[in-house]
Amino acid sequence: MQDILIISNYYPPETGAASNRIETMAHGLRDKGWNVSVLCPLPNYPNGKISDGYQGKIKNKSVESGVTVYRTWVYPSNSKSKIVRLISMLSFSFSLSVFLLFTKTPKKVIIQSPPLFVAFFGVMMNRLKGKKIILNVSDLWPLAGKELGVMGESFSYRMLEKIERFNYRKAHLVLGQSKEICNHVSERVVTKTVLYRNYPKFQVTENTATIPTEKIHIVYAGLLGVAQGIVTLCKHITLPDNVVLDIYGNGAEKAELLQFIETHPNKNIVFHGELTRQELHKVLTVKADYALIPLINRIYGSVPSKIFEMANLGLPVLYMGGGEGGDIVNEFQLGKVIEPGDFDSLTLETQKLSKITAADKVRIRETATIQFSFDRQLEDIHREINGL
Repeated sequence: MQDILIISNYYPPETGAASNRIETMAHGLRDKGWNVSVLCPLPNYPNGKISDGYQGKIKNKSVESGVTVYRTWVYPSNSKSKIVRLISMLSFSFSLSVFLLFTKTPKKVIIQSPPLFVAFFGVMMNRLKGKKIILNVSDLWPLAGKELGVMGESFSYRMLEKIERFNYRKAHLVLGQSKEICNHVSERVVTKTVLYRNYPKFQVTENTATIPTEKIHIVYAGLLGVAQGIVTLCKHITLPDNVVLDIYGNGAEKAELLQFIETHPNKNIVFHGELTRQELHKVLTVKADYALIPLINRIYGSVPSKIFEMANLGLPVLYMGGGEGGDIVNEFQLGKVIEPGDFDSLTLETQKLSKITAADKVRIRETATIQFSFDRQLEDIHREINGL
């Protein structure tokens, strides 16, 4: 049995796509016979405070579902301030560097990127110790930041580009969540790339219960953050009387969202709070007809894993993101693609919706299972890592 370490800024009990996909990878490698350990911060995301049971601790070690999890100190924050968020990232970068410096770790290490600084310190420390580095890239920073409008061409941007290229160059293998990411990396360095779409693996529980309603339910489930722009969407969309937008999640825009819903009770928008992944899936199999996946801008390289998660649940998506994600939705008939920020077209699409049928759900689920098989992707990754 070979040992492998995964370094990630996110891991359960934290919620969201990032922690889910790292847990899925960890469990998949475990099932392939690897002895897997994870190095992550004390859980704090997306609330911006250390979770109950971990408060007052500097570090924590546990074994969870056969995976050894090391949690180290972090300065938690979900602030909109770029400086505060940077301090939070650097705090974990510091603690992981100390951990790696004084702790014996496996010869092979998977490092999640972004956050870019966490990946940089992880790559640098592991190169110093002669480790084999696999960089798992799910978004392209700093390019994504520029396309989101949170940073422009500047000295700091160019420095981040140098850090990005350093990470790619020093890695022995790059796993890219999209073809665009793989192309981006290959244009800059000679490091080998492998497409890994982070398709979530979970059992879909067939639920025969029904909720007696003629309403059509569109669900947004995820981070309430800047990139998603869910508050702006709620302000601009006009839903027909028979359509309800159900929102599940947490994040920096939660307070603003709650205030808007309270002052606009006739918008047919309901906030349900945050659920665990298992609880959410149970609700969606009973209640949801469509899934909403918005981005404020088309971001090169970004393919939200929510596309695959919702497809695995059999839900057609209303995707406002464009790019490669839009191509996937169109090619495999997983739903409708709307340009980012085109709220008029989104409103028109909601007027055309009808209740989702069981046959539609089965078709989408089968398509997702065949086209984006997690087991097939994992076999490719297992083989590549094994060969390093």
